[in-house]
Amino acid sequence: MMANINTAYIFEDEYPENSGTDENTEKPGSGDGPPDEAPRIRVRHTEARSGSVMTIIFMSALAALLLGSVIYSLDRRNTMYNRVAAKNRQLSLVEAENVKLQTELESSVSAKNVEDYAENVLKMQKIDSSQIKYIKIQTGDVVTIPEQKKGLKAKIKGFFESCVEYFKG
Repeated sequence: MMANINTAYIFEDEYPENSGTDENTEKPGSGDGPPDEAPRIRVRHTEARSGSVMTIIFMSALAALLLGSVIYSLDRRNTMYNRVAAKNRQLSLVEAENVKLQTELESSVSAKNVEDYAENVLKMQKIDSSQIKYIKIQTGDVVTIPEQKKGLKAKIKGFFESCVEYFKG
């Protein structure tokens, strides 16, 4: 397995403590010239660590997985909020319809509306005193109902009732 080698170009003015350890390249005419010319550039070679690539891939996959799960949970939450809002709108419409129907019912059941319906649709008329007839009933008639046979349950109940009446006095 071959190690990866990274090359970095560093301005010598930025890192003066390392000057002279690496290969130096100078721009032509930059020796003892005026200070406003470009600084010297040197090349530094570094090797990449062998496990760093796998760590980067694993951490990237983990970050993508976490980001995906957060996005999914937010999407599910928004979907549920939208469903709740739709059901609340539907509930308010149904409640308004209920109020309307209750009002219509109350107005249609009023005594005036019933009277109008009876006179106009059913062709009924109010009764006057000449249409009233009285019937006499004899009050002396007595109706007797023959006693029926009592079952065992009724006999036991009657016995307890008679005991209670006796003790009451």
